[in-house]
Amino acid sequence: MITAKHTGAIIGRHFPRDAISYAVWACLRFSMSLGDVKDLLAERAIVVSYETVRTWIAKFDACYAKSIRRDRPTPSNKRHPDEVATAIRETKH
Repeated sequence: MITAKHTGAIIGRHFPRDAISYAVWACLRFSMSLGDVKDLLAERAIVVSYETVRTWIAKFDACYAKSIRRDRPTPSNKRHPDEVATAIRETKH
């Protein structure tokens, strides 16, 4: 899930930061519907509407995607061979 360092844009909202970050993370990570996210928050005793969740997603999805891309390891040119070639009686297999 998104940690506290990624929630810098979520300041001064009516709901707690953890609730907003959990809702956005769950929706983006698992491709959940807004109703499913609303039900997940209801289990945590946070009552929100579909529109509120949709607004959070629209507002914070770019911020979260940017932070996830930034924290992802950089690709390298190291190759991992899929097959192993061995020599048996001087014949390669």
